[in-house]
Amino acid sequence: MSVRSTGAPRTELIADAALALLAERGMRGLTHRAVDEAAGLPQGSTSNHARTRLALLEAAVRRQAEREAEVLDPAELPDPTAGLDQLATGLALALHRYLTGEHRRLLVSRYELALEATRRPELRAFYDATGAQFREPLEALLRAAGSPTPERHTLSLVAWCDGLMFSCVAGSYHATVPAQEELRTSVGELLRGMLND
Repeated sequence: MSVRSTGAPRTELIADAALALLAERGMRGLTHRAVDEAAGLPQGSTSNHARTRLALLEAAVRRQAEREAEVLDPAELPDPTAGLDQLATGLALALHRYLTGEHRRLLVSRYELALEATRRPELRAFYDATGAQFREPLEALLRAAGSPTPERHTLSLVAWCDGLMFSCVAGSYHATVPAQEELRTSVGELLRGMLND
């Protein structure tokens, strides 16, 4: 496994190597030395940028959020007032990207970090703060789409999306990648059930 990149800043290269290790080897495989090797850096480089394990995990969480934000450009999401079908289309596009290619590995590293955050209160706060960057815009979308209870509906939508992604990447449907149209139909059914009642 290698994430060597000649143009990436060293901090980004270290965080990308950490995410790749989490996806490939799990939390126990994440060490400063392993990150140095995976990134093709001299021994001790990771320790210079992230002295403690917590600092390394925080760098991984930060990079995880940055890379997840790249999965769907906000410009690709339709105006929520354009209707639920358009909103479902944008969400289905994001889900399909997560479930294909390298993004699948990004989901595995997310699950590793989420589990570690349940055991480390100091990481939990950091993890939750980065997660709010995604929940808040989704809540705003649902509010604009006419949700009378956007916080509750956001929880329902996030839980449904997380459950689908986990099932298709690590769960009992791990060999299944729903087509984008299937996802659009399912998301549309969920949105109409929440917002048209």
